[in-house]
Amino acid sequence: MKKLVAILTLVLAFGAGVVSAQRVHDWRDLDAVHRHITEAISEMERARAANHYDMDGHGVRAEEHLRAAEREVNLAINARAH
Repeated sequence: MKKLVAILTLVLAFGAGVVSAQRVHDWRDLDAVHRHITEAISEMERARAANHYDMDGHGVRAEEHLRAAEREVNLAINARAH
């Protein structure tokens, strides 16, 4: 569980850094971040189900943050057309 939280934290931090960057030079990196976040969401859903969704609310909040990061990265990907 601690490993999953550490991985999620790294993904969120990396995703936030990518989203907040002034200029993105390699869009494939942004696509990879998006893939990693969606994979982390799937892993979190599996972890929550395996733990009968009882993680003192931390699992729900982690999943909410991942979904917010996914939305922001998706917006950044869509912004590349501008």
